[in-house]
Amino acid sequence: MSRAVAEIDIYAIKSNLDLIKNKTKSQILAVVKANAYGHGLIPVAKAAIESGADWLGTALLEEAIELRKSGISAPIIAWLTPLGEDFRSALELNIDLSISSPEVLDEIVLASNLANKVPRLHIEIDTGMSRGGVRDDWEKLFIQLEELVKSNKINVVGIWTHLARADEPEEQMNATQLSQLNDRVSDLEKRGIKPEFIHIANSAAALTNKQSHKSIVRWGIGLYGLSPDVNSLGSSKSLDLRPAMKLKAKLNLVKQVKAGATVGYGATAVTTKDTKLGVVAMGYADGIPRNANSDAGVFVAGKRAAIIGRVSMDQFVVDLGIDSLVKTGDEVIVFGDGSAGEYTIDEWAKACGTINYEIVTRIGPRVPRIYTYERT
Repeated sequence: MSRAVAEIDIYAIKSNLDLIKNKTKSQILAVVKANAYGHGLIPVAKAAIESGADWLGTALLEEAIELRKSGISAPIIAWLTPLGEDFRSALELNIDLSISSPEVLDEIVLASNLANKVPRLHIEIDTGMSRGGVRDDWEKLFIQLEELVKSNKINVVGIWTHLARADEPEEQMNATQLSQLNDRVSDLEKRGIKPEFIHIANSAAALTNKQSHKSIVRWGIGLYGLSPDVNSLGSSKSLDLRPAMKLKAKLNLVKQVKAGATVGYGATAVTTKDTKLGVVAMGYADGIPRNANSDAGVFVAGKRAAIIGRVSMDQFVVDLGIDSLVKTGDEVIVFGDGSAGEYTIDEWAKACGTINYEIVTRIGPRVPRIYTYERT
């Protein structure tokens, strides 16, 4: 093994896809944005399609283009489409595009003239996130859509929105957002536009809110075996999800120090007794959060060893204990599914004051991904 590696369990990915297929009659869109949440865009996308995903979804258009150029022929949608993107290539590669403004629509229509292709569009509606999507000026956009549909310049195949509080299933806002989406669907239909695909459900809603299961459900964090919200929905294990990423590293150095030794930048940590320290060959340049504290660490030789001191760019230090027999070069587990006693992704997230999404997506390109395909 090199100094660090992320082991990706493809069987877990497939298992998590099977789980949601058994919970809905809707088509499944596997969300593979952000390099498949850090797991690797192409291998995960291919595994998802092989396991029965109907769609692939990305935020960035360049990822959608990469998917298509890898030989994947399944439907793909890219939903973060700023002005100036390579819309012509998207159309030539049969990639569906999301729009939420007249300006982006104009650019896509111009690109369609160059590509000699009719764009397949999904209209994003802002129902409460105040992020992407058309909001108060929806009627102006719908008039423009109606004119373009009548002249056969575009094909409106979908309409969608994003739930702000799906991980809080009892919140009234979920029903309000769904109602607003239904209203906009009706408004489109009054103009003679009947989108085939309506979608609002993300992973949390896919697991908890059957009413949100429209034409498509977007299976994001759940695909990777992680809970959308540990506090409100429970752990991966309680949801029957299988975490797919295990992060491993090597100890670059093991040394014995006396009580009173300072550790790391700022000398923010001081050993309280004689101990052995292990220097892990990963740091914030690899995606280890700089603000990680002693509630996170590594698993080595059957025991947990907590972080001590600040995480550096390329390394961090753990307290092994004076009786440890661990040696320089030994392998450690930074995080995994917890089955062997190692720290979980959720524990790392809690220690860093963040969410599991961020922990996995920030694992950077310096860390090779190795894929396993057998049931474990």
